[in-house]
Amino acid sequence: MMTNLFSIFDPTSSSFNIQLNWISMMVIMLFLQFNYWIYSSRYMKMSHIIMLKIFNEMNQMINMKSPLIMFIMIMMMIFINNFMGLMPYIFISTSHIMITLSLALFLLITFNMYGWFMNTNKMLSHLVPMGTPPMLMPLMVLIETISNLIRPITLSVRLMANMTAGHLLITLMSSICESINIINIIIVIIIQTLLMMLELAVAMIQAYVFTTLSSLYYNEMN
Repeated sequence: MMTNLFSIFDPTSSSFNIQLNWISMMVIMLFLQFNYWIYSSRYMKMSHIIMLKIFNEMNQMINMKSPLIMFIMIMMMIFINNFMGLMPYIFISTSHIMITLSLALFLLITFNMYGWFMNTNKMLSHLVPMGTPPMLMPLMVLIETISNLIRPITLSVRLMANMTAGHLLITLMSSICESINIINIIIVIIIQTLLMMLELAVAMIQAYVFTTLSSLYYNEMN
């Protein structure tokens, strides 16, 4: 049972001997490329409204406005991949640590390189909070250094765990339908429908949380 349960998160599983799981990562290009739509459409209007809302939200958190488009694209990419995972038989790429950790490492390493090269004095001042007693300064430097090093892990594991937990619960509930009567099956289906609505909210919230934390970490480097 455990093999069947976790097979939905296995990126190496295949159908007809063809590796198809990672194709879901490419669907993001279809959603974000506006050049595919020559005339104005409801999709374009909806996309512009969503991006404008995200822009206004993140505009208050980032001091420098140049990387805003990068954070907006990251948020849209994570949300669309999370949303794709709610469809039947589609691999959830954001539930795999290779994807989430790669994205988090890329962002945090880039931010830290920029901060240490461009704002060295400010980066050093972050290691010792204001008002720290002199005797505690070495300990605070160690704590802040460890905190900075584990940020990619916390970012990636938070996204991966939240996208995995709900799908595991839905899969577990589906597996018990084989041994129960019709009344209980209807109850399970209703509960699963509510869980799917919750998973949709989690998909949006986790995309927002990942992008917001990344933008806050970027702000610390400036």
